[in-house]
Amino acid sequence: MDSMMFNRRSFMRGSALLAGGVPFIGSAQAATPAAGPLRTALGWLGGNVPGSFAGVTWGTPWPQGLVPASSGFELRGDGQVTPVQSWPLAYWPDGSLKWSAHALGPQPQVATRYELSPLVAPPAAGASLVTAHADHLVLDTGVLRCDIPRQGNVLLARVSRQGQPTLQGGHLLLHVQGDPDQPGTRLEQYRSQIDTVEVEQQGPVRAVITLRGSHQLSQGTRRLLPFTLRLYAYANSDRLRLVHSFVFDADEHQDFIKGIALRFDTPQTAALHDRHVRFVAANGGVFAEAVRGLTGLRRDPGEAVRRAQIEGRATPPVAQFAPEVAQRLQYIPAFGSYRLLQAHPDGYQITKRTAQGHGWLNSATGERAAGVGYLGSPGGGVVFGVRNFWQSYPAQLDIDDAHTDLAQVTLWLWAAQAAPMDLRFYHDGMGETDFTRQREALDITYEDYEPGFGTPLGVARTSEIELQCVAATPSNAQLVDIARRIQDPPLLVADPTRLHRAGVFGPDWAPADPHASATRGLEAQLAFYFDFYRDEVEQRRWYGFWDYGDVMHTYDEDRHVWRYDVGGYAWDNSELSTDLWLWYYFLRTGRHDVFRMAEAMTRHTGEVDVHHIGRFAPLGSRHNVQHWGDSAKQLRISTVANRRFLYYLTADERVGELMHAQVEALRTLREVVPGRKVGQQRDARDGYASIAFGTDWGAIAAAWLTEWERTGDPALARRLRNSMDSIAAQPHGFFTGVGEMELDSGRFDIDTSGKLTVSHLSAVFGLAEICSELLQVLPSARFESAWLDYCRLYNAPAEQVRHALGKPLGNLNLAQGHARLTAFAGWRLNDRSLQRRAWQEFAAGSGGIPRPNRELHRVLVPAYVRDLNEPGPVSIIDERAGTSAGANLSTNAVAQWGLTAMALLALAGPPISHAQ
Repeated sequence: MDSMMFNRRSFMRGSALLAGGVPFIGSAQAATPAAGPLRTALGWLGGNVPGSFAGVTWGTPWPQGLVPASSGFELRGDGQVTPVQSWPLAYWPDGSLKWSAHALGPQPQVATRYELSPLVAPPAAGASLVTAHADHLVLDTGVLRCDIPRQGNVLLARVSRQGQPTLQGGHLLLHVQGDPDQPGTRLEQYRSQIDTVEVEQQGPVRAVITLRGSHQLSQGTRRLLPFTLRLYAYANSDRLRLVHSFVFDADEHQDFIKGIALRFDTPQTAALHDRHVRFVAANGGVFAEAVRGLTGLRRDPGEAVRRAQIEGRATPPVAQFAPEVAQRLQYIPAFGSYRLLQAHPDGYQITKRTAQGHGWLNSATGERAAGVGYLGSPGGGVVFGVRNFWQSYPAQLDIDDAHTDLAQVTLWLWAAQAAPMDLRFYHDGMGETDFTRQREALDITYEDYEPGFGTPLGVARTSEIELQCVAATPSNAQLVDIARRIQDPPLLVADPTRLHRAGVFGPDWAPADPHASATRGLEAQLAFYFDFYRDEVEQRRWYGFWDYGDVMHTYDEDRHVWRYDVGGYAWDNSELSTDLWLWYYFLRTGRHDVFRMAEAMTRHTGEVDVHHIGRFAPLGSRHNVQHWGDSAKQLRISTVANRRFLYYLTADERVGELMHAQVEALRTLREVVPGRKVGQQRDARDGYASIAFGTDWGAIAAAWLTEWERTGDPALARRLRNSMDSIAAQPHGFFTGVGEMELDSGRFDIDTSGKLTVSHLSAVFGLAEICSELLQVLPSARFESAWLDYCRLYNAPAEQVRHALGKPLGNLNLAQGHARLTAFAGWRLNDRSLQRRAWQEFAAGSGGIPRPNRELHRVLVPAYVRDLNEPGPVSIIDERAGTSAGANLSTNAVAQWGLTAMALLALAGPPISHAQ
């Protein structure tokens, strides 16, 4: 291992801390902070101090060589030292910290800005929030005490708030029915069954407890849908955050999911007229009622009574009610059950009834519910909520038996009152029984179909839930603040300049410069493209349990729709690095709306678009009408390159788990050969696989690089270096295109055929960005030379290519997107002629967008079912007037345009005049 590899002793010391979950804690008694330049200013994502705050976890990057692995940290908010829990996320090759994670608990006063500083040495750790017992764990925040069993079907046995029982018997539900097309179909009920309970992190500020299991049939032994439930808590907090993930392992032809939920009981002791139900709408409105209402009666109980009930305060004693009401309370109906159903993204309904066996009354309707409710009394209760509730429809919140001593709350992630999930493939194969027919079909619908490959087996879904045990019924304003916190969780972030100075995520981006007049047009175009897709999510209603977070691939200007039903043109599934475009644009701008869209996409593409179990695990599925429908199961979709941003900025454990699963993903390529339909052969030798240098190796390198910087495992560094060196040793370097890799060592066989193999897709799924980072942390002259050759020659004039390689490369696509490779070579070699050439390639727009514009036109009914904004040069499309325009919008082209524009602004110097 050369001098640039990790210092094993210092790095492994840090990784041992990471693996053990031992936190570093900063406090008022901490050691002296490090020098001023290392202090990092942190602000709230979106710029506003949270109206409701219950704790936050975030990641902060550090320049190489400046923060030792043994460092602690101090956090100051508005000049005051604040207790913070810290731990390492990643290391530089010299063993210094690259990313640190931090947790801040609830504060009496939330600061406008914070300042984070490394300490010379970490202070002593405080007491953990978690205590282990033989059959259960106790999580004690100082406000809440939670008993968590180690086995059985109950996940949360008891939760009390300062000694007052608040909820109990928390468990997961799964309802499964048979084929909905058949009469008399069965309905089965399953309940969570715990297999393992792990304290994933424990400390004095933050704790994470992870429960794993599956759902077991109530009257049988069958188990379905393995789940992972992470329980998060902060010191002095009355809130629990639950991150729920499940994997689909059922038979999509026989098992139709009718409901997935978290259910718990909550004791009720107050008088029926002092029991309160609340639901929050996404627009900030609140549905507020009491189980037994005292308003609107024929007789008035008194203004003080009515006002107290409306505001959720304790009503006066019944003896102070007007006598004609006090003596007839038993005749006022008590509504014990409430249901909020969000059946689609534009409509919810709230209904209620007195008890089982009686009819439901329509109580309220609206467009979008925030997915947050409350049940309790003036003496306290539970606020409960599902994040991205209406966006992940169909969703449902139920309150039952609120008129009894033990009410029940159910948070349906898939609404029980909605139609069941139907995950069956959408066509019968249409005779595509062999590769010849499948390739013919690809030429007409762009769908890569193969029998048995369009299965949902192994796809996953992650949801976020919050439970807050409060001391009194919140006011409507307080409840709205809580709902906003649940739907838009506070996050501390460093600004783009600070992120860039840390040197993370490579050199292919730079902070936006609002004062640079020469780049104003490019900045405006970048903003237009993002704003268009953000707005298109809303305009096209790209929402739903399995769909939220993704965007569509290509537009159909004739129908004024995205090609949602045309083979490979429908859901994008990360094609040509849509995820990277959003994340680099966030790094460049720090915009709140960009972060949230990128976050939602990362959640979706890492869960739904990837097979987590089964023969295809852990590969992803290429773009298709159904997210899992395409037969191209590839690393380019499941790549860690798309996940790293969210992990490092938020320290999210679920994302870290998904990234770890990709470390040995290349082994699946032995059985699922990516290019099997175009001649790529399976290596017959044990322990070898045919690996493309672009889409395959780029994803492998991203997984190994990320795991190496997270753990310091020297074996991964060796495999990564072996793969780099053996690519560089090929007679044609990256132009060899594909090689046989020994999977354990990472070393490629040397190709002696002399053949050139080049794909326009090789560098557009994160390879360019990962290679930029590799040259930072694993410098290799031979690898750098091979990569720069590829960068210089892909778009080079034919004669230059012939001189360098002995033969031309042929007609290659995506020249505009590859301009960023030209720019990188110019930057790395300090060659202004290459930088100018990059701008020229970008402006020409070959294989991309030659004439980007920022115009939208209106499509008016009856040309479509509603009026639309559509990109194109015509101001209005009116079917009655006979006007038309061709949008022909491609997400591929927009993502590559955006990535290339940002890279050129960072690498290619001032743009040439006609590049605007």
